[in-house]
Amino acid sequence: MAEVIVRDVDGHPVTPDTVLAAYRMRCFPMAEARGGPLAWYRPNRRAVITWDRFAVPRSLAKVLRKQPYRITVDRCFPAVIAACAEREQTWISHDVEALYTELHRQGHAHSVEAWDASGALVGGLYGLVLGSCFCGESMFHRAPDASKACVVELVTLLRAKGFVLLDCQQQTPHMERFGAYEISDREYARLLEAASLPLGVGGEGLGPWTGTVADDKARSSPTNP
Repeated sequence: MAEVIVRDVDGHPVTPDTVLAAYRMRCFPMAEARGGPLAWYRPNRRAVITWDRFAVPRSLAKVLRKQPYRITVDRCFPAVIAACAEREQTWISHDVEALYTELHRQGHAHSVEAWDASGALVGGLYGLVLGSCFCGESMFHRAPDASKACVVELVTLLRAKGFVLLDCQQQTPHMERFGAYEISDREYARLLEAASLPLGVGGEGLGPWTGTVADDKARSSPTNP
């Protein structure tokens, strides 16, 4: 496959390796429109979830006990990121989509998907592995609580794989309900440094996330897509 190379707003070439290097420096790419160039951002405050703060709201836990959706992992990353970009205003440009899709192909980016009883994709999220930190990028839902179900499955998976941090980037009411809290860039740098001892190359974080609880559930389902 040809190497994915795009250019940022200043005309500099950006490859998947550039993106990984930027994340290590606490930066991430965003665009102002679907067809616009990407720019680099490093917020002064960052929302994160650590396992001592993670919580599932009671109302959501009640819903999830009924198992309304089948959850899979890395089943359809391209469809998930495309769905995340389907909104009136999006930071996921075509260039961003191409870069993260290639990062997924390389084993650095992952998706969690929710399917309804008819086999339709109704929710999902995706993000990037950086050591033992998972950098959540975006999520979408087409059915009630579908993206929230993916968050719960993601944290279960991250904890099982030895991750120590979920980077939510920007605080939202949605993630605050799960225990996300804001920290300074300086504190985030400290946490990221502590999380930079993987998992690592050849560890649990890289490559396709198969053999997971969610994946086993999906394989056992008679209506698996």
